[in-house]
Amino acid sequence: MPSSEETPRSLPPFEQVVEEHGRRVLAVCRARVASADVDDAWSETFLAALSAWPDLPGDLDVTAWLVTVAKRKCTDIHRSRARRRTDPVADLPEVVAPGAETDDEGVWRHVAALPDKQRQVITYRYLGGLPYARIVDLVGGSEAAARRAASDGLRSLRDKEIR
Repeated sequence: MPSSEETPRSLPPFEQVVEEHGRRVLAVCRARVASADVDDAWSETFLAALSAWPDLPGDLDVTAWLVTVAKRKCTDIHRSRARRRTDPVADLPEVVAPGAETDDEGVWRHVAALPDKQRQVITYRYLGGLPYARIVDLVGGSEAAARRAASDGLRSLRDKEIR
């Protein structure tokens, strides 16, 4: 006589899961990360899934679970990229204003002509990417004074049409 209790389902082989859900996970990754990171996000998703696979319950909604894992891996990639960013202007193209000097020496000649504090603060802030709190430790004064020196220095450079 059959028992009234259902026997728990078992999960399919992992290879079958990759075949069935790989395209869906790839679509999630494509929607959430840059194209250069899609393959990494997809791989990280299935690596995490593989390591957790033996311990998962048999009645798991595999599709929903994999989509959740993929979203979290994409978030991890975004966070990792944000932590690695040190120079906020590294990816910007160089723009030269019409009539402005085209060589870096011209720009730095004007920066060098600024008063000492303005030159130091601008260099630490915009070349070194340091926060004002750290700049104060290096040049002295207050954060407000450092911000003012940067503002005055940038205004002087703009007046000379340096971009």
